[in-house]
Amino acid sequence: MDLKRSKRFRKKIANFFKKGKTRYQIANKIQDIKVRLREVADLHDRYKVDDVRANPAATNTVDPRIMALFKDQKELVGIEEPRNEVIKRLMMEGDDDGLLSSRMQLKILSIFGFGGLGKTTLAKAVYDMQQSNFVCKAFVSVGQNPSLKKVFMDILLQVDEAESSSNASMLNEEQLIRKLRGFLENKRYLIVIDDIWDNSSWHMMKCVLVDSNCGSRIITTTRIFEVAEEAGDVYKQKPLSSATSKELFYTRLSIGKCKITYGQPIEISEKILQKCGGVPLAIITIASMLASKPWEDWSEVYDSIGFGDRANIHVDNTRKILLYSYYDLPCYLRACLLHLSIYLEDHEIRKDTLCNIPKFQTFTCALHP
Repeated sequence: MDLKRSKRFRKKIANFFKKGKTRYQIANKIQDIKVRLREVADLHDRYKVDDVRANPAATNTVDPRIMALFKDQKELVGIEEPRNEVIKRLMMEGDDDGLLSSRMQLKILSIFGFGGLGKTTLAKAVYDMQQSNFVCKAFVSVGQNPSLKKVFMDILLQVDEAESSSNASMLNEEQLIRKLRGFLENKRYLIVIDDIWDNSSWHMMKCVLVDSNCGSRIITTTRIFEVAEEAGDVYKQKPLSSATSKELFYTRLSIGKCKITYGQPIEISEKILQKCGGVPLAIITIASMLASKPWEDWSEVYDSIGFGDRANIHVDNTRKILLYSYYDLPCYLRACLLHLSIYLEDHEIRKDTLCNIPKFQTFTCALHP
């Protein structure tokens, strides 16, 4: 009996330790799952995918970075009229009532409009045409959640070519403001401050601006009307006309492999342009995508985008077009774009820092098979 009891006891002890080991393994598994969940949550926050779905037609929001899509003014469509109007107001041309002394005062003009209208492109066109008339010039972007120190450094390095980035990086915001004010005093300067999102950023930027009655000019761009009003004179940018929209659409198509010619009567192209609402970014994005597709497939693309019908229809449709274009990209390109989104807005990215990242190696191989 003692032997049997001893065996049963040993068996119970063995089972106890087996259960303990199993519980330990389960605890480790749970801990591993928690770690992975935290990693997924971090990626979720990093890539801001709250509203992204697998089906682009059902997705309503996306926040793309609005950039100047053209650099060569020869390629711009419909830019002449708004550019000339902004220059006229900025330089106070044709103002017979204005005295010479008032024209020599610092003048600030704000280009206002919703995202995708081409505010940056218009400001750049004015800047390129007028910069030769000024001693100092700079074109900087602010954006959401800006590093104002970086913005001040960018202005300093552009207006003062002798200034080194290493010296400027050692200064704090107050020192940069004082240095800029001292440098700009008694000089005629042109500065474009692009993509301002709030009044506090604008108030800080104004600390740099010195009015020495030298005829200096400031251009700002914003999609917030209250910010535009703070700047002073407001130029409200309008969507493109129907004729200009069609010209831009077919110009972008001609760059790709599409065989559609300008003016060819295709009902679906008219429907697409109508939904784009004269927004250059929407027109350029969808035309660039359609350029690689046979025109027989355009109706399918149009239906897949699922245009909205809410009050702010132009903004909503532009977002849908951008999102559909994103999902139309190959997987390796989408991965590259997601990785680039971890960088700060307007951050300079050195290509050698990306060379050893697998997803970018795939991208390079795809470009150079």
